[in-house]
Amino acid sequence: MVSPLLSCLSLLVVALTPVAALWPAPQSYTKGSSVVYLHQNLKVTYNGQFVPYTYGYVPFKLTSKEVVQAGVSRALTGIFNSQFVPWKLHKPGSSWEPDVSKGQTWLQTLQIVQSGEDKPATFKPRAGEVDESYNLTLSAEGAARLDAVSSVGVLRGLETFAQLFYQHSAGTFWYTPYAPVSIRDAPRFPHRGIMIDTARHFFPVPDILRTLDAMAWNKLNRLHVHVTDSQSWPLVLPSMPEVSEKGAYHPSQTYSPADVEHIQRYGAERGVEVYFEIDMPGHIGVVALSHPELIVAYNELPYWWWCAEPPCGAFKLNSTAVDAFLAKLFDDLLPRVAPYAAYFHTGGDELNKNDSMLDDGIRSNKSEVLQPLLQKFVDAQHARVRKAGLAPVVWEEISLEWNITMGKDTVVQAWLGGDSVKKLTGKGFQVIDSDYNYWYLDCGRGQWINWANGAAFQTGFPFNDWCGPTKSWRLVYSHDPTAGLTPEEAKLVLGGEVAVWSETIDASNFDTLVWPRASAAGEVLWSGRTDPATGQNRSQIEAAPRLNEFRERMLARGVRASPVQMTFCTQGRPEECEYAL
Repeated sequence: MVSPLLSCLSLLVVALTPVAALWPAPQSYTKGSSVVYLHQNLKVTYNGQFVPYTYGYVPFKLTSKEVVQAGVSRALTGIFNSQFVPWKLHKPGSSWEPDVSKGQTWLQTLQIVQSGEDKPATFKPRAGEVDESYNLTLSAEGAARLDAVSSVGVLRGLETFAQLFYQHSAGTFWYTPYAPVSIRDAPRFPHRGIMIDTARHFFPVPDILRTLDAMAWNKLNRLHVHVTDSQSWPLVLPSMPEVSEKGAYHPSQTYSPADVEHIQRYGAERGVEVYFEIDMPGHIGVVALSHPELIVAYNELPYWWWCAEPPCGAFKLNSTAVDAFLAKLFDDLLPRVAPYAAYFHTGGDELNKNDSMLDDGIRSNKSEVLQPLLQKFVDAQHARVRKAGLAPVVWEEISLEWNITMGKDTVVQAWLGGDSVKKLTGKGFQVIDSDYNYWYLDCGRGQWINWANGAAFQTGFPFNDWCGPTKSWRLVYSHDPTAGLTPEEAKLVLGGEVAVWSETIDASNFDTLVWPRASAAGEVLWSGRTDPATGQNRSQIEAAPRLNEFRERMLARGVRASPVQMTFCTQGRPEECEYAL
């Protein structure tokens, strides 16, 4: 027997659960209950010109029409080829599919209208430089129209269009039961990203490309590649090949200039900007393998005296040789990444003052000695970044721990939580939020270091990592990057990134650890925590059915996303799988 409380809760859930499980939730959405079938010879036009559906279409160049045609190809492929029959989302024995014997109303036209003209910055924008909004309508009579200001907005609308359709279990029928549909949509935050670490573990190019695909489905638009660290240097520099030759784990675990361009262009074609980080002056010890004269404290032990994680190593802060090395590095790298990115990340986290005690040119760990040297170091690197037409990005310690003066075009990435975002916006900086308490996806899975028997074993037991517990999708979903800020401070929050540090993550488990938790952050960053229709924060009860469905769509399209709930729950049993007081 179901209690009155649970009965009322069930009715509430039915009322809150959207009929069409779109993810991330659109800003405005109305739908009907008529069935429309998608014709396999759908006629698509773009600003009045016919757009052919070509499977696997790749743009010849980054132009509006080419990008849109490729987006149309991916959206229709996602519908026709994924074989997504949503049996897992309905109670066994229920009638949830339309009766194909009763005839069909066919959707035969999709009219795409782009009202604005794309600019070069459209495909490598700084935050806020591209309009990603779109309007999508689908009539009960079988006509669809997608309006957007930019081609990137068209791509966002096409991903939503693809989510409206299911494959019928009878075979070659694809349908939506929700016509007529009317959607108006735009993102809350302009920076919605994932940070991946390719230094602790290397990620092959195909895995990065698959991640970019999944990001586009989730309307995420920034991939931040923490490409080097003290453990390895996989980035090939044609001007200094010895750095990767000696610093990569293996010759097979490197990114060539062609790889870098391919990854960036692949992202740009999907409205995802790929930008790189070379963390410095700490987290750079691997350079000692090719240029030992530039580095102090490389692989010094015990490591915790010199760095947060072995092998240690930092650039010498008072060295003309370091400056010459970085001048050569940036002259090589920045012109190659600038055509596809608006940002370059210079790191700056976890610089250990003790390292400079081993530097013959300094021999001190005092802040008053090191701070002016670090200021000069940051100024020089940021000048090089700006010369290449890029905006510099740093980790929060550069401002909050070292009090380095930086240009207001500098974006600061906050990760330590607490009042970091408030302090940084109070200083006038634009901020990317990656609060480890919510958005570090590697957390809660145990230590990477081994503990000897005896006293060490007792010290380490039960071998939890530093940032546990695990950040479940529910915790990820609960975070608002602007919580506790004034309206003026909130305007400086560009958005956020979930972080995927890779000490215990590689290509074998990446998908299952990232998705759909990154999807949860994606909805927070696209839609905001507040539902415009109710004025209340979206609840887990409202979100879970939609995330369950979206997870199934990601699986069908080739991403090994982890389950949100067991099948018993996904099959329309909300009252058994929820808790309320």
